[in-house]
Amino acid sequence: MVFLSTFTPVPSRVQDGSEDILPAALLSGAPMELQARTVRIYKEAKPATQSGDFRTERWRMDWDILAKGHRWENPLMGWQSSGDFMQGTHVNFKSKEDAINFAEKQGYDYFVQEPNSRKFTPKAYANNFLYSPKVLKHIRTK
Repeated sequence: MVFLSTFTPVPSRVQDGSEDILPAALLSGAPMELQARTVRIYKEAKPATQSGDFRTERWRMDWDILAKGHRWENPLMGWQSSGDFMQGTHVNFKSKEDAINFAEKQGYDYFVQEPNSRKFTPKAYANNFLYSPKVLKHIRTK
């Protein structure tokens, strides 16, 4: 079975000749499939089931999923299989600048996803009984 893919192992900066320095991935002997991957740099969100902020300080870098020809369905169980060896891999950094520097040094195309800010409105049970100078609502029972 032959898989046709639109994936090219040569980074776009190398293709058009705009890159003047040699990325570390070319010198390190990393596989060609890894050199042209796009990475996403983002800050992990707080889990909805947890009240703490344990993993929200660090920045994370994930490799994007390859488009065509690298996924198939297992006919027996119906599970999705993948030939992508970087699918579940991620790297953690202390700051956004560290992650960007690492991606640039390795020669990866990257995009940064900024975190959404949390809106916290403090509430108190006692506020239900505060006096407010409005017209009182008169409810007639009979």
